Amino acid sequence: MTQHSTGGRVHTARPPAAARPRRRRAARALLPAAVFLAPLLLFYGVYYLYAFGFLADMSTKQTSLSFTDVTDVGLANFRLVLTDPAFHTALLNNLLFAAVSIAAALTLGFFLAVALASGVRLRRFFYAVFLLPSLIPLSLFATVFGRMLETDDGAVNAALRAVGLDSLTQDWLGSTGPAYSALFVLLVYLVGLPVMYYTSDLTTLNTSVLESAMIDGAGAGQIYRLILFPMLRNTHKTVILSVLLMSFRAFDVVYFSTDGEPGGRTQITGTYLYNTMLGAGRVGYASAAAVIVLLVALAISAVQILVQRRSAR
Repeated sequence: MTQHSTGGRVHTARPPAAARPRRRRAARALLPAAVFLAPLLLFYGVYYLYAFGFLADMSTKQTSLSFTDVTDVGLANFRLVLTDPAFHTALLNNLLFAAVSIAAALTLGFFLAVALASGVRLRRFFYAVFLLPSLIPLSLFATVFGRMLETDDGAVNAALRAVGLDSLTQDWLGSTGPAYSALFVLLVYLVGLPVMYYTSDLTTLNTSVLESAMIDGAGAGQIYRLILFPMLRNTHKTVILSVLLMSFRAFDVVYFSTDGEPGGRTQITGTYLYNTMLGAGRVGYASAAAVIVLLVALAISAVQILVQRRSAR
């Protein structure tokens, strides 16, 4: 219904009579879908609502993993988390690793997708090579990589010694710079998903634009930079926001490779929460940190939804 005023009076305009049967038919068509989806929605609703409620309740308490001697401390846990330098480091590392992943996706991922889509030989083999790290469990992938970087028995140091480059061997996971570099390599190697995003959208592009550019004498670099990259701007947004959110779920990558070492400098929020909850047994404190991380992730998700809506217009 709509309302309008005439001479100080408010009149209510009813929808046209022809529109009412259509709405009833649409409502009846939604009923079977609602019946089928209701059990699943109920399960997820109870699961998430209970988990969020429990987390929010524990964030205002001081207790251990045994959940005995629970003491209400109000917002003290939140104040402690927000003033903890280790939490700041973990949150900044999340953003830093996300920035590295985004840069790799927009450059290496884009280039690989376009190169593979152009019909190079052994294309399927290269697709498998780049997608495989994203398809296998990250814990296995990070564990193997971590073993390769071990100081004494690692494959990297052994290979350097074998070719006479002993001076380059070092404690890869025990020094800040090499540990960050190792994680950067791991994150860049997970470029398979961005390659898949770009590959799927490249099949929808209007190839006549590329043919016209080639006829006009455009080089490969100009086609990449001036035509293909701008034409895939919506894919760039999807890739950026997806990779940014994935950085909050990179627990496996960090925990099974560097374990946040040395000195917690390579920790992310996932390993910070894990070590606080299970290592120190500070359930209330870890719950407050989890609530803060959840709010940050929700804010990023809200931005993602807004960007996608604007792109769809």
